[in-house]
Amino acid sequence: MGDVCKFAAMAEDLQLAAGSKTDQYRSLLPQIRALVEGETDRVANLANIVAALRQQFGWLWVGFYLVKEGELVVGPFQGPVACTRIAPGRGVCGTSWQEKRTLIVPDVEKFPGHIACSSLSRSEIVVPVFDRGEVVGVLDVDSEALNEFDEDDRKWLEELVADWGNWGK
Repeated sequence: MGDVCKFAAMAEDLQLAAGSKTDQYRSLLPQIRALVEGETDRVANLANIVAALRQQFGWLWVGFYLVKEGELVVGPFQGPVACTRIAPGRGVCGTSWQEKRTLIVPDVEKFPGHIACSSLSRSEIVVPVFDRGEVVGVLDVDSEALNEFDEDDRKWLEELVADWGNWGK
């Protein structure tokens, strides 16, 4: 019971930061690391990570797609109902996975082959998650605003997913 209370208290204590985007990431990333520290269940950690990101930034959709049997399969997320499976090279997520690189899309309607899971989505960033050099998933973030994401988001979100190996099994 003590462990349950410990983790519940940590989640309740998420301190939202004001200021620049960099200030917000600098405040949030150590809190995320503390939140997942000691938890060995990866799904639980992914769920808390997306919740913390969405709570801090208020984005439309934040979630992970995980590579399973040659497809990206939706994992823990926060936001509107999502596409369940995405093929390699399809949409922003599939392209990021196939090309093994972060994609920033200022206007999703101008991205060839964009998959419109929500008509409210206007811009998107997708960050591949690597384990031993292989892409094992992607972090997908959508916003209702055009041009929401930039190089600061790339830097901080890539730093975040670099901790994949510490997020359990």
